[in-house]
Amino acid sequence: MAQAVSPPIQTTEAEAERPAFEPKIVAFFCNWCTYAASDLAGISRMKYAPNVKIVRVMCSGRIDPSFVIEAFRSGADGVMIGGCNPGDCHYKEGNYKTMRRYMLLSRMLQDFGIEKERFRLEWICASCARELQETVDKMTTELKRLGPLDWKGV
Repeated sequence: MAQAVSPPIQTTEAEAERPAFEPKIVAFFCNWCTYAASDLAGISRMKYAPNVKIVRVMCSGRIDPSFVIEAFRSGADGVMIGGCNPGDCHYKEGNYKTMRRYMLLSRMLQDFGIEKERFRLEWICASCARELQETVDKMTTELKRLGPLDWKGV
């Protein structure tokens, strides 16, 4: 039985010359866990999408919502927050504060027209370099699918 072959996709010259979209991701990583995982990934020579720019913070609980909004206003296509697993915070309750802020800020960003896939909260422990690699690669793929964020901010 013969399979139907779809015709080749034709592109215009302008589309062929345009470079592929590479999303910009700003990542706020807790010093004690997620940043340590990114360090371990580097030491282990693991490769993950180079689209992420890491901002090291002492605790995910110290990330002010204005940091996230400013990252989007400055041209980020996505923002990721990485912290210690709940119950493992070096500052006792920092990640619980982060979780509450994330839920509120996520709703607010959606009201502003920013898709929920563009803002992520991940609990990644210090020894979880592979999880960090997979998470960054997955977010990069999702943002490529969504395309650039065209948001002028508040």
